Amino acid sequence: MHNQKVDKEKIKKSLERLYSIYSEMSYIADKVMQSRCPYKNAKSRCTALFNCRNQSIVKSGDLPVCTGSDKLDYRSAWESSAK
Repeated sequence: MHNQKVDKEKIKKSLERLYSIYSEMSYIADKVMQSRCPYKNAKSRCTALFNCRNQSIVKSGDLPVCTGSDKLDYRSAWESSAK
C-alpha cells in the first residue's frame, strides 16, 4: 500500500463537480426523452426491434431511417399486439 495521504477535501470537490456534470446531463436527457423516440439514435436511425410506422427502410441490412418528428408524441406510432 502506498504511503500517500488522501486529500479528502479535494476528493469531495471532485465528486461534487462530477455530480454537477451528470446532473446536467440527466436533466437534458429527461427533457429530450419527452419528445424524442428512445429508439432513435444520433444518426436518426431506428434501433427498435419491432415495427413502427415512422420507419423507412433505405437499404436491406441497414437500420431503418426514423421519419418521425421530434415535435410529435411518437408513442402512438408503435405497433402493439394488445388491442
